[in-house]
Amino acid sequence: MKSKVKAVWNLLRFEHGLMYAAGVLAGMIVSAGFDFSDRDAVLGMLTACLLQASAFALNDYYDYEVDAANKRFDRPLVRGELKRSHALLLFAILAPAGFAAAWLISVEAFLLAFFITLLGYIYDVKLKEFGFAGNVYIAFSMAAPFIFGSVVATGRIEESSALLAFIAFLSGVGREIMKGIEDVEGDALRDVKTIARTKGVNTAAKLSAVLFTTAVGLSVLPPLLIPEFFDVKYILPVLITDVLLLSVSYNLVRGGVKKEDIRLYRKRSLLALAIGLVAFMLGAL
Repeated sequence: MKSKVKAVWNLLRFEHGLMYAAGVLAGMIVSAGFDFSDRDAVLGMLTACLLQASAFALNDYYDYEVDAANKRFDRPLVRGELKRSHALLLFAILAPAGFAAAWLISVEAFLLAFFITLLGYIYDVKLKEFGFAGNVYIAFSMAAPFIFGSVVATGRIEESSALLAFIAFLSGVGREIMKGIEDVEGDALRDVKTIARTKGVNTAAKLSAVLFTTAVGLSVLPPLLIPEFFDVKYILPVLITDVLLLSVSYNLVRGGVKKEDIRLYRKRSLLALAIGLVAFMLGAL
């Protein structure tokens, strides 16, 4: 039983869902302070968790052959712990539940959640094959919780939440381009046109580093433009994030990047984004 629960967690990537939920809450606080209902906050975070989980389930269903070719044993379908039909069933359960949660917030929240999630499903089925366009979508999905949180709290997109979303977006594009280096062989099976496949590994590595570095540069703007962020509780964790992203960028541009290296950089960049999210959360408080 315990192993099945772990397999479902791996399939749905609930750690990402928790990060998405935290992003929604950060977007709400940055946009409206604490002038929002607890009910909307819970429903907003639940929407993010359920819909991202449904998208991951559908992704692994369609990507089974690619993941198997890439020897992605971190995927429970590849390990044989779950069947593809299980992934499809979970998608069918989670998607309606997520949309229902969004509907209970407001029409605006539902429409935004529907648009973002529909793009995610299109990505799973087809958009991923277009490489860079797919990278842009995934990065947008990482930035979307801040925008969604703003809409949940105020009914519109506030400039402060848009700034945080843009920083997250640049970091996300950089990470997705970098991940394409690791998956070159498997991506060939679906003819996924990543930067690494179409322009070469070195170009992908350098472009990823440029995007990471740009995001680091923009991280100084929140304290300058949002008074609440001019505080050690934002500055300290964001410095840790910046150091991690700069270290990944340095390793990417020095040359000789190997598939094994990218696995390490993926984990390091994910840690950086998680700490960056904590910085956004603390800065908003």
